[in-house]
Amino acid sequence: MSTTNNNIPAKAVAPANSAAWLVDLVLLGALWGASFLFMRIGAAEFGALPTAAVRVAIAALFLLPIALLRGQGPAIAKHWKASFAVGVFNSGMPFALFCFALLTINTGLAAVLNATTPMFGALVAWAWFRERPAGSRIVGLVIGFAGVAMLASRSAGLHAGATGHAALWAVLACLGACLCYGISASATRRHLGGVPALTTATGSQIGATLFLAIPAFWLWPAQMPSLRAWLALLALGIACTGIAYILFFRLIERAGPARALTVTFLVPVFALFYGAVFLDERITQWMLICAAVIVCGVALSTGIVKLGRPRKAAA
Repeated sequence: MSTTNNNIPAKAVAPANSAAWLVDLVLLGALWGASFLFMRIGAAEFGALPTAAVRVAIAALFLLPIALLRGQGPAIAKHWKASFAVGVFNSGMPFALFCFALLTINTGLAAVLNATTPMFGALVAWAWFRERPAGSRIVGLVIGFAGVAMLASRSAGLHAGATGHAALWAVLACLGACLCYGISASATRRHLGGVPALTTATGSQIGATLFLAIPAFWLWPAQMPSLRAWLALLALGIACTGIAYILFFRLIERAGPARALTVTFLVPVFALFYGAVFLDERITQWMLICAAVIVCGVALSTGIVKLGRPRKAAA
């Protein structure tokens, strides 16, 4: 999942004078939190690359008819190169990296690491657009990555039998996925500005499907996965990808990008809950401490929370 691949409309955001956007926010957090649960179930039988490929293929099949019914077929054809390329970094590579990581670490730990996505987005924007973060945002970046280092320093959240060495690769895979999300956000802004959000979402899923098709075919499991694994990928593709994209773009329209970004804080909460209830994953005190540090860093680095200065008395 990514909270950075968005095409923010140029028009002004309508005032959020109702609680409708809050419903969308909580539902989106629940869906993206569940994506880690379904990826874990699917990857255990399909493997990392086939799981990611089936996910984006189902999402593309779900989104394409909607886009065509809304008359966005010509827009998809016009911007196919940019949207396909964005799909590689926004869906193809990060989904595969998270599936690989979930073979070693718990869903809650992966979701906590996913919360660093806005920080990577800020770093990529700094390098790409020379938008240097200042003040509290720099402090937030330092705090956020310190939380990641704390989390990686212990073997919390590992599957039974996993080693610390495997955990390090899993953490690096999660961070690599977040870096991909940051790159896709800046690429979307640079090359797909003004393109309808549904067009970008649909084109990106098609591009990700094409990117993963051959590796997934090559690594397809010899034994047919169970019905449980297929149902997990079906829910992953339709609910956690297709419907979630629609909710996210509607949330941007209703409440604005700043409020939409706060879904980052809800995803780990739902993922930890799902992992504990459905997979019997253990939530350690150290994981919660590190999660709190990372969330504080994300809140500061994205500008949602700022370190204020006392106002000077008026003359």
